[in-house]
Amino acid sequence: MESSSISMDLVQFMGKLGDLKDEHYHMTLALSAIIELLIDKGLITRQELEHKTAELDQLMAGSPYPMA
Repeated sequence: MESSSISMDLVQFMGKLGDLKDEHYHMTLALSAIIELLIDKGLITRQELEHKTAELDQLMAGSPYPMA
């Protein structure tokens, strides 16, 4: 009986993972469309976007916990 319960948990987990992947794809697509529209309208440049992305990436690369 426990084996069937573990199997159902695994099936539910895989279903949730599939839903997250689908949601991630749609969010990424929407973000890409917004970025392209901002660039097309001349509100930002690709260089500004690349600079800001690199800046934020550097901030995130550091440890979130201060070192004593």
